[in-house]
Amino acid sequence: MLLQKNIPLRYIFGKIRNEIIFILLYTTGIALFHAFFEFAPISIPLAVPAILGTVISLLLGFRSNQAYDRWWEARHVWGAIVNDSRTLSRQVLTYTDVLYPGDEVQRFREKMIRRQIAWNYSLGQSLRGMSATRGLEKYISEKEMQFISHYDNVPTALLELHGRNLKEALEEGYINRYQHVEMDRTLTRLCDAMGKCERIKNTVFPATYSLYIHFSLLLFICLLPFSLIEYFGFFEIPMVMAVSACFLLIEKMAIHLQDPFENKPTDTPMTTIAKNIEKNLRQMLRDQQMPEPVPQDNSKKLYYIL
Repeated sequence: MLLQKNIPLRYIFGKIRNEIIFILLYTTGIALFHAFFEFAPISIPLAVPAILGTVISLLLGFRSNQAYDRWWEARHVWGAIVNDSRTLSRQVLTYTDVLYPGDEVQRFREKMIRRQIAWNYSLGQSLRGMSATRGLEKYISEKEMQFISHYDNVPTALLELHGRNLKEALEEGYINRYQHVEMDRTLTRLCDAMGKCERIKNTVFPATYSLYIHFSLLLFICLLPFSLIEYFGFFEIPMVMAVSACFLLIEKMAIHLQDPFENKPTDTPMTTIAKNIEKNLRQMLRDQQMPEPVPQDNSKKLYYIL
């Protein structure tokens, strides 16, 4: 995703470069034909493209809002994933007690937290159509890698391993039944977030709606030079290009925002979010001991004389 505040103009206009070149040649041809050939006037009333442009503006605005809603929902879901990942790690660390370094409880903690880090990366990679197991060997064991390799949906397999470990922790007495219920609720919220992402990914924006808007926009661009040629002459070339660029950029923006998981510069920054989650969880796992209480300074007391 583009994280810079200053986006280069080359990137912006590079998205409509071919369309702008075509419009330049098209408007130049109309201007030359109108100036050097003595035929019947080729102008049309300005009200025709004005009405059409108003309708297209409304349609593009509606489509842009719908596309942004999809993008924002995706970002909202990943914000919930951040919170639930921290919550699960906090529950794992605070609900269990380590008797001595390296015991079974300590291994249970590390396994759960490292697997949660792997789950975040796996979900992002699967949503982008990439290998969902790439790089996970750094976080989970070889046995778990073999287990998830038999699943088409790798994040689901990782959540299943989470659930199995929670059941074992309950049976071994690491956690009680109430704690098990709370941690299972956290896993359920993570599963719900994964389902929401998959719904956004698999729900295709209506193709006919996009096609109709695009054809209407092309008709508007084709008619616009004939309305401006009588008023501006050759100056209609830059004016048509400027107006067309505005409409085309809005259309391109909506096209990119409607698919927030397609590994484009405008998609949801899932890799960056997963890295931030990993950083937080590693700090939580490393700093398991409570900090020493700050000694209270009893020398500074206020006495009131009544």
